[in-house]
Amino acid sequence: MSTAVGYAWIQDALQAPDFLGAHKARLAAVQSLQRLAEGALLVPAKLAPGARWLDHALFAIKHEGVRLDYLTAALRQVGQEEMAAEFLRTPNGAYVRKLCLLWEAAHQRPLPAVERQPVAAAYVPMFDPAAYLTGASRRNARWRVDFNGLGDLPFCPVVRKTDAVLQGLQHDVLAHAKLFAASIGAQMLERALSWAYLSETEGSFAIEGETPSEDKARRFAALLRRAHDPRPLSEDYLIELQNATVSNPFDKAAQFRTEQNHLQGNALGAAGVTYVPPAPELCAELMEQLMALSNQRPAGLDPLAHAGVVSFAFVFLHPFMDGNGRLSRFLIHHCLGQSGGLPAGFLLPVSVAMKKHEDQYWQALTAFSRPARELCQVLWSGDDQYSYTWQPGEDLWLRYMDVTEGVAFTLAMAQASLEIHLRQEVEFLGLFDDVARHINDRYDLRGTDLGTLIVATYQNGGKLSSNRRKRFADRVQAHVLDAIEAAVARRMQGQPLPGTADED
Repeated sequence: MSTAVGYAWIQDALQAPDFLGAHKARLAAVQSLQRLAEGALLVPAKLAPGARWLDHALFAIKHEGVRLDYLTAALRQVGQEEMAAEFLRTPNGAYVRKLCLLWEAAHQRPLPAVERQPVAAAYVPMFDPAAYLTGASRRNARWRVDFNGLGDLPFCPVVRKTDAVLQGLQHDVLAHAKLFAASIGAQMLERALSWAYLSETEGSFAIEGETPSEDKARRFAALLRRAHDPRPLSEDYLIELQNATVSNPFDKAAQFRTEQNHLQGNALGAAGVTYVPPAPELCAELMEQLMALSNQRPAGLDPLAHAGVVSFAFVFLHPFMDGNGRLSRFLIHHCLGQSGGLPAGFLLPVSVAMKKHEDQYWQALTAFSRPARELCQVLWSGDDQYSYTWQPGEDLWLRYMDVTEGVAFTLAMAQASLEIHLRQEVEFLGLFDDVARHINDRYDLRGTDLGTLIVATYQNGGKLSSNRRKRFADRVQAHVLDAIEAAVARRMQGQPLPGTADED
């Protein structure tokens, strides 16, 4: 006998993919509800719901939070009379009113019961702001429910306030970025940002396993510089961006895709398909909703969290046949640029951090994509011939995707890109300037040679390799090479160079 209750019961009854992970409720020999560290909810027998879909939906929304996908799927199984009777039994109950609103959306028709017994209770939020990132207030006077999701009912990504999300928000990366920019001076900032644009370009391509040509890199860096332009997302703009990120003329889009695509792993055929984005018609519908969400950040929503929602939702929708990954990361910069939360032209090299944390990136992506893969049966008949059969109701899991892990990852990578990568670059530039000035005051050698030797010594941990010494032996004296090595090592250890103002 199954001990699953609430969302886990609904999942089992639907034979749906497992989007819950460890966050399942089950009956156990306990006296009260107990939440385990890994997320499981233990339920005493006295609180066990009945055997109906509605019983488990009510239990879930009361004790497990709001999962619009599971709730809507369950309510599609609930008839009008059953829903009306439950409402009339407790017409002012907060949870039953939320379910009535979702029932009407699921069935696309009104529930007449409210005309017989109008709701007199105060408004209740659909999402608890203490547990979820929330959006604009959309008050439904009929059920006196404030639908405060990040999106509207046709498309509403969900972000839970996990410890990782809360910690990321508490760092307030954008405020620290402003202080950082003001602290280093205009000239140093310009040099650091030049590095950031180049490194972000290389990092974004590297994530895709590519090394961009000089032309590709230049075009993508130019694209990044447009992220601050006050231009809303539209299909035309996204097509323009996609065309700028791909070089093969056959891969350049003229519209959102009109055919099914998929992500392929190492294995051949259907066994290697790791994710199937929504069918073209649903994708086009959801992209309209996502663009609206991108263009109108909900009041009070942190710009970086907003950027994470848009970026990860975009890559899950995959509206183009090629270029979606790089565009999804570009959208982080686009959202931040539109928010006004960063100094003009400032860029957080998030792709550099993402590349260094590819395992975490993969985990954030697969938290949704792995269970979503089960929504579609894929058959392969050779070459590039695939057929796709979607499960009934597959749209719900895509309309209400949980992007919590993606937002947490975006927040963490933004912090790393500022506190580690940008700050390290500024520290290196300071070291470079000090060493170059120190050596130039004492010796005469080519500027290009000096620059190469400083960088090589720094990258080798403060030691100049024997190969480098041999390569430069015909034009740089050994004692000068020793001096460069000593100066770089000294600065890397945090010590001032002889003759500098700091030492004096």
